Amino acid sequence: MEECIVNVKVMPKSSKNSAKLENGVLRVHLNAPPVDGKANKALIELLAEILHISKSSIEIVRGEKGRNKQIKIKGLDDAMFKKRLEAYNNK
Repeated sequence: MEECIVNVKVMPKSSKNSAKLENGVLRVHLNAPPVDGKANKALIELLAEILHISKSSIEIVRGEKGRNKQIKIKGLDDAMFKKRLEAYNNK
């Protein structure tokens, strides 16, 4: 099964939700606060929506409590991940 590992930098309590790849790191702005796992939940929901995959296909591998995270996405390879992210950002 295909999967990709993505390094993510999360900016909680932003004015709107967005995701952009910069220098190999996915910068994600979330309007959820970093309290009780709300930002992690919002991160998974946003990525599932952007990438058109189920929430269960996304797993936070490292950095559950910090801003810098590593996530594993099942069912997508790196090229497909970048393509879908690009499509979302060019809407």
